Amino acid sequence: MNAPTSHDHLVPVITPRTIPAAFMEALKQRFADNCSTAQIVREHHGRDESAFTAVPPPVAVVFAQSSHDVADAVALAAQHHVPVIPFGVGSSLEGHLLAVQGGISIDVGRMNKILSINADDLTVTVQAGVTRKQLNDEIKSTGLFFPIDPGADATIGGMCATRASGTNAVRYGTMRENVLALEVVTSSGQVIRTGSRAKKSSAGYDLTRLMVGSEGTLGVITEITLRLYPLPEAVLAAVCSFPSIEAAVRTTISTIQMGVPIARVELIDANAVRMVNAYAKLGLAESPMLLMEFHGSPNGVKEQAETVQEIANDNGGQSFEWATTPEERTRLWTARHNAYYAGIQSKPGCRAISTDTCVPISRLADCLLDSVAEADASGIPYFLVGHVGDGNFHFGYLIDPNNAQERETAETLNHQLVQRALRLEGTCTGEHGIGLHKMDFLVSEAGEAAVDMMRTIKRALDPHNIMNPGKIFSY
Repeated sequence: MNAPTSHDHLVPVITPRTIPAAFMEALKQRFADNCSTAQIVREHHGRDESAFTAVPPPVAVVFAQSSHDVADAVALAAQHHVPVIPFGVGSSLEGHLLAVQGGISIDVGRMNKILSINADDLTVTVQAGVTRKQLNDEIKSTGLFFPIDPGADATIGGMCATRASGTNAVRYGTMRENVLALEVVTSSGQVIRTGSRAKKSSAGYDLTRLMVGSEGTLGVITEITLRLYPLPEAVLAAVCSFPSIEAAVRTTISTIQMGVPIARVELIDANAVRMVNAYAKLGLAESPMLLMEFHGSPNGVKEQAETVQEIANDNGGQSFEWATTPEERTRLWTARHNAYYAGIQSKPGCRAISTDTCVPISRLADCLLDSVAEADASGIPYFLVGHVGDGNFHFGYLIDPNNAQERETAETLNHQLVQRALRLEGTCTGEHGIGLHKMDFLVSEAGEAAVDMMRTIKRALDPHNIMNPGKIFSY
C-alpha cells in the first residue's frame, strides 16, 4: 500500500441507518428502566479511547443483566435490521465502539458475576462484564490468578473481543491461548456455546478462536471460560536504566533468546519516564528503562534475575534496582499502566494516536530504532512503551485533535511504522485489534483474498450486517 497523501479516510464516514419507530417502542417496552436514550449516556457509549471525533452516538443504550437480555435485544435488532455494538468499559483504542451506522449499544457491565471457579481444573467461568481486576480479587483465596493484563481494567468480554494480551504475554500468552469456551449471542439472537472446560479438543471447527478477536462483528460474547494459573511462590521485580533504547532492546533480545522464563519485560523510553514521573510523582531516572518481573520459586527468580542483570551490564545497564514487596511492585506497575494517561496529561487537550505493531523478536531493534528516528524528526510529541519480550510496542503520538497537520503527521508516522513492521514479517496490531483505524492495514497484511474469506464468514454469520458494522473491513 502506497503512503496516502491524506488521512481524511481515517475519519469514519457517517452513514446511519434509519431506526424504525416500532423498534424503539419494542426496545423500551422490553427493557423499560434498563434502556436509556439520554444524550449523556449515549455519548458515553459512543466513543472509546481512540482519536476519532465527531461521530454521532448510538440511538439507545441497553443495560443487559443476563444472556437472555442480550439475546432479546439482538433478536429485536435483527427483526428491524438495526446495528448492535457491544460495550464493556470503553477502553478500546481503535474506534471499535463508534456507531458509524447508528444502532444501539449493549452494555454488559452489569453482567459481572463469577459463575463458577473450578480450582482443581485451573478454570473459571465468568460473565462478560467481569473486569480483570475483579476476577483476580475474587479468586485470590484459591491461590490462582488470571495473568492477562492489558493495562486498563477492561472487561473479560472486551478482552476476548479484541484478543487482548499485555504485560504478561511473554510468559502466559494472550487471550487466544487462555480462553477455553464461550457463550455467544449470534446475529439472530440465538445463544450458542463454543468449546468446553477440557484442555484440548478436535471437535469440529474452532468457533472459540473464531470469536476471540472478532471485535463484536460476529456475535456478542456473554460468558467466558478461562484458564487460570497458580500464584507464583515468589515474585521479583526490577528496573534498569540504559544509555539508549538500542541497549535496552538488545538486553531484551538476549534474555528471550537465552530462554530466561521472564514473566514481564517492558520498555519505557525517556519521554514516557518523564511523563510518568510528572503524573505519578515518581523519581525514576529519565532515560530508557526496562521494567521486569520474574515468577517462580525463590531460588528460581533469583537465578533468573541475576542472569538478566549480567546481560544488562553487558549492554551498559545502570541502576539495577529491585522491588520485592507487593507495595513496591504495585507502585512500579501502576506507573507503567498509567503511561498512556500520563502522556495525555502532558499536553492538555491532546489526544493520542496509539500504534500497536508486533514483530519477530530478532527484528525488534531494526523496527524500533528506525521508527524512533522518524518520530524524533517529525517534531510531534510522543512516548514509547512496549511489551518488548514478545516484540510488541506502542508509540503514543500526542496531537491536537483540531489540528489537521498534526493528525496528518501522526498518521504518516503510523503508516510508515506499520509498513516497516510488515516488511519485517510482523503485524499491524499485536493486541489492540483492527476496529476502524487499521482497516487498510489489514488488507496490506493479510491480502485481498484472505480479507475476502473473512467477509464470506461475516456474511454467512451476519447476513444483515448488524453486528458492529463498519469495523475490521468493509462489508
